[in-house]
Amino acid sequence: MNDIVLSADKIAKTYQEGSLRTDVLSEVSLSIRRHETVAIIGASGTGKSTLLHILGGLDAPSAGEVVVEGQTMSRLSDCARGELRNRSLGFIYQFHHLLPEFTAVENVCMPLLIRGTAIGEARERAVALLERVGLGARLEHKPGELSGGERQRCAVARALVARPACVLGDEPTGNLDEKNAAQVYDLMLELNREIGTALVLVTHDHRLAARADRILELSGGALHPIGKAMSA
Repeated sequence: MNDIVLSADKIAKTYQEGSLRTDVLSEVSLSIRRHETVAIIGASGTGKSTLLHILGGLDAPSAGEVVVEGQTMSRLSDCARGELRNRSLGFIYQFHHLLPEFTAVENVCMPLLIRGTAIGEARERAVALLERVGLGARLEHKPGELSGGERQRCAVARALVARPACVLGDEPTGNLDEKNAAQVYDLMLELNREIGTALVLVTHDHRLAARADRILELSGGALHPIGKAMSA
């Protein structure tokens, strides 16, 4: 069985405005294995978020291919690409992006309901994961009634509830204080081990990055391995 869940081959991204051409990414290639945690670091403006959006099928590269669980993104229709994202990928952002009008459990149910899971089963799985992340007493609270750390833990649960092959995190702890950031990151690594979901995390926090299996630095439009991470 192929254990590569996500790969990118010679990804390039160029923006053209009139005569102004900006090359953001140039021949970025990487492979992410099942169960693996990979941290991507780099200075602001180097294209880390752009790369993550391309890996997640939210943006199209100017050149190159992204393959998710054996399917090449560029060969899929918009509908099929959306189905692949929902089935195989999870997303966590710096800001939680929870739907404010829905409760915590309703937010976590969403990825399952979109894929057609029965409401009862979706709720059961969402409740179990919210309890797992310490929000069992906050199931019916809306995002505005949760603390920052609680909202981000809810976002982690939403990203993992469908047991995707890979979760892409764009500064998932960047909006939290040091204590909450460490707790959320601990939780993500713990669930990574339990569920087997690969994690690809963009972060500015080198202490958190050091706990990943691999660290890659994005600079000059390309990814550069900077050695195997050391355990915390």
